[in-house]
Amino acid sequence: MYILASNGLLYAFTESTVEGKIILAVLFVASIFSWTVMVSKMRFLSYCKKQSRRFLTIFHRDRAPLRIYESEVDFDGSPFYDIYMAGCRELCFQMLGSTEVDETFRARLDTAPRISAAQMQAVTVAMERAVGESSLRFESQMYVLSTVVAGAPFIGLLGTVWGIMDAFGGIARAGNANFTAMAPGIAGSLITTVVALIVAIPAMFGYNYLVVSIRSFVLQTENFAAELASEIEHRYVELGAAARHRSL
Repeated sequence: MYILASNGLLYAFTESTVEGKIILAVLFVASIFSWTVMVSKMRFLSYCKKQSRRFLTIFHRDRAPLRIYESEVDFDGSPFYDIYMAGCRELCFQMLGSTEVDETFRARLDTAPRISAAQMQAVTVAMERAVGESSLRFESQMYVLSTVVAGAPFIGLLGTVWGIMDAFGGIARAGNANFTAMAPGIAGSLITTVVALIVAIPAMFGYNYLVVSIRSFVLQTENFAAELASEIEHRYVELGAAARHRSL
C-alpha cells in the first residue's frame, strides 16, 4: 500500500503544472520552518525545565531568599532563576543602594533597615517584568507554527483549484471530455492539497502541545514570583508597611 501511495504521489507530481510545483516548493519550505521551530522549541523547553528543577531544588532547600544570589551560582536557561535574580537585584538596590556582592555583602545586609511597602512594590514590578520577558521568550517564533497551521491548507487548496481550472481549460480546448483525458490534470492538482495537509497536521499537533506546555510553564513562573514576593515581604519588609501594603 505504501508503494502504491508513493507511486500515486510521484505520478501526481509529474502531472502537476508549473504553478502547482511552485506551490509545492512553498509548502516544502513551510514544512522545514515548522519542523525547525517545533524541534528547537521542544529542546528549549526541555532545557529550561531541567535547569528550573535544579534551581528550585536548591531554592527550596534553603529558605533564605538571598542565599543563591549571594553565592552567585548560575542557572542559565531557567526562567525561575531570571525572576529570582530580577527580584533580588531590586531588593538589594532598595536595601543597600547597590547590587554588588562582595565580602561585606552579608554584613551590610544584616545591618540594613527593612524596606517600605513602596520599595517592595518596586521589587514586585521587577519580578513581574522578568515574568513577562520569560513569556515573550517562550512564545517567540510560535507565530510560524500558527501561520503554517492556518495557511498551509489554503495554499494547498489554491493549488488544487488552480490545477483543476487548468485541466478543464485544456479539456475544453482539446474538445475531449473522457475520464482518461481528465485524470492526469486532476491528479496533478490534488497533490497540493495532500501535501498541504501533510505539512499542516504535524504542525497543528506540535503547536497545540507547545501552547499547553508554555502556558503551564508561564503559570508556574507567575506562582514562583508570588512565592518569592511573599518570602521577601516576610523577611525584609517593615511589618507595619507590609500590613498597609496588603490592605491596599
